[in-house]
Amino acid sequence: MFTRFVDHRWLGITSVGVPEKMGCTNLPLTNKQKDLCKRKPYLLPSIKDGARLGIAECQTQFKHERWNCSTTKERSVFGYELTSGTKETAFIYAVMAAGLVHAVTRSCSAGNMTECSCDTSLQGTGSPTEGWHWGGCSDDIKYGTWFSRRFIDNSVRNTSAKGGDTLLSMNQHNSEAGRQAVAKTMSTDCRCHGVSGSCAVKTCWRTMAPFERVGNYLKERYEASVQVLDRPTRKFRRKDKDKRQEPIGKEELIFLNKSPNYCLEDRRLGVAGTRGRRCNRTSTGPDGCNLLCCGRGYNTHVVRHVERCECKFVWCCYVRCRRCESMNDMHTCK
Repeated sequence: MFTRFVDHRWLGITSVGVPEKMGCTNLPLTNKQKDLCKRKPYLLPSIKDGARLGIAECQTQFKHERWNCSTTKERSVFGYELTSGTKETAFIYAVMAAGLVHAVTRSCSAGNMTECSCDTSLQGTGSPTEGWHWGGCSDDIKYGTWFSRRFIDNSVRNTSAKGGDTLLSMNQHNSEAGRQAVAKTMSTDCRCHGVSGSCAVKTCWRTMAPFERVGNYLKERYEASVQVLDRPTRKFRRKDKDKRQEPIGKEELIFLNKSPNYCLEDRRLGVAGTRGRRCNRTSTGPDGCNLLCCGRGYNTHVVRHVERCECKFVWCCYVRCRRCESMNDMHTCK
């Protein structure tokens, strides 16, 4: 029996140099993605930017935790985590879909494409009595959202792996939650107009949040992610019996399987473990040596740090600095 998986090869576009020069046929894309690429080659820089944006934000959000969103040299980039069905899988799909929306929308607003530009649907409306109206260049996330769905969700391949349909549905739900995060974190910016800098009239527009804020929003959704029952042909339901009747919101992240503890290296699963990771001896958070090292203890090294300091400009024309040395403790997991 064949099931369908979202293909992850497009993430490998981050390491192919300048994709525009390679042409769609030679890029790590599915046949459907290559067809879309051939019709819209001007979107290649945005696809690469979106992938880089998602990967970088994932690694920023988890840099102090046992799972630090590590990547591999494989074309799938994330390896085992893309198919594990855990809440880490959920976050990856959400942040990658959000990154693509963000990058494409930003390119639209910058005027880099003819198919999309600013969102003009609000212009001419507002509240004259309150002294403001819609204007400027509102970010039009509709096109970016459409393209993210078309590019990611439609790139499915057949496989004989068991449980693939449920995992596919889970991944598509989380990808959509990522797109919703871009919309949910949008804000309204305004500029004042009036005599001598007064704010008699304001022009306002809608703008996307910096991607860091989208990442923070998704990390909160990750922390509150919902485990669901493995039901290939039916609607997702919560695994928690006491909350099973509660509907699952579009903005919620869902997962099928509990995560490994990520403490010890497991090459079969692509888990790097935390041995050798730097930790904070005084922290009680996830970056603390007790939690990050999983109770195995830590090693302390004295690191000599040399830098230029107390720099002064000398007339004329050079800068004179002292050479300062410091000795600092560095702690790494055993």
